[in-house]
Amino acid sequence: MRSPWGLLTSRGKVFLLGGLVVAVAGVFLGYEDVTRIGILIGVLPILALLLLPRRTPHLQVRREIEPPRLTPDERGAVQVHFTNVGTRSTAFYLAEEHLDYQLGDRPRFVLPRMQPGEERRLRYAVRSRHRGAFPLGPILLRQRDPFGLTFLSLQLSSRSEVLVLPRIWSLGEGRVRGSARGSEGEMPQMVALHGEDDVSIRSYRDGDELRRVHWPATAHRGELMVRQEDRPARRRVVLILDSRVSAHPGTGVRASFEWAVSAVATVAHHLAAQGFVVHLLTDATLRDGLAEHPLDIDVVLETLARAQPERDSRLDRLAAAAGPFAAGGVLVVAAVVAHDELDLRNLAAIRQPGSRALALVLDPSRFGGDRPRDDAPTAVMADAGWRSVVCGPQTEIPLAWASLGAAGAVGRPA
Repeated sequence: MRSPWGLLTSRGKVFLLGGLVVAVAGVFLGYEDVTRIGILIGVLPILALLLLPRRTPHLQVRREIEPPRLTPDERGAVQVHFTNVGTRSTAFYLAEEHLDYQLGDRPRFVLPRMQPGEERRLRYAVRSRHRGAFPLGPILLRQRDPFGLTFLSLQLSSRSEVLVLPRIWSLGEGRVRGSARGSEGEMPQMVALHGEDDVSIRSYRDGDELRRVHWPATAHRGELMVRQEDRPARRRVVLILDSRVSAHPGTGVRASFEWAVSAVATVAHHLAAQGFVVHLLTDATLRDGLAEHPLDIDVVLETLARAQPERDSRLDRLAAAAGPFAAGGVLVVAAVVAHDELDLRNLAAIRQPGSRALALVLDPSRFGGDRPRDDAPTAVMADAGWRSVVCGPQTEIPLAWASLGAAGAVGRPA
């Protein structure tokens, strides 16, 4: 609880001290009228303190975001619902929403008096140039008396978030050829790996049976996730995202990592539309136990929206997790930085004869970092039978994909 002195504004402190000085001066000089004026000036902030309501209002806050998921540069609308769930009317407040600076300026609005049970709706716009999960809240309520002598701030702890998905590019209409090892057919290797009860993980939908809830994924994401039966005969792709902090140059928003995330999201969206079952290998999915399960495309995009470079990320760990999939003849697509030749060789070694593997190799020197130790980063991958292309910040993802053998790429966002 703040002290009474801390509740006074600068004006209130000037009134209190100034009134005290005038009153004392009037006493010493023998001017009674001056003394009365000084007392009146000094009493005003004291009265304002006594009349200032200090109780925390019982307000329930709920936010609605439209659309629920944004894309970069897309404008969204946040509607905040305030409901007075207390037994007393609330005071007049100036409200300020705390949000990430990337979403825009903090909105400020007037929250009028509310009777018990009354609801007010306030609306503001958000937009971000970058993907990510951006927090909303808490809401700060400010109150001043009519003379501006006192200041009271309260905080409503309600929080939410705005999810901005990675930028996705159109890769054209050409169908992608899977592995040469039966990817279009029954895929006995994958049946042996995963069994007939192979499942994928997606968000809960009305009507889903609770016995299909995937509790580890539910506990991690804070929302119900369910297992969905999947046919082993469907074509599969394993997407690998290099998240090593040491590999991606720069600080803050790393251009190379953002390029890699957008590339993986684009490929995932493109292949899911063609009927591929998608497995996503990142440090987060390995920790959550989701790497071994096929993921719904919405879950893939949400996971990539939250992805961040990690200090303890290791490429050999991702390669080890991808090994069993590659042995089963699954299409492998990796977005990897040419940072360490040994790591690249470990990743390249997972490809099995007859399977298909594609690599988007990011050259760190083009993103402002050091030159890779190998002057030809793709040579390591090519020697192991990978098809690869070296990418920089100016490389268009559709053109890079076309260089790997995809047809009909175009260079405009989806």
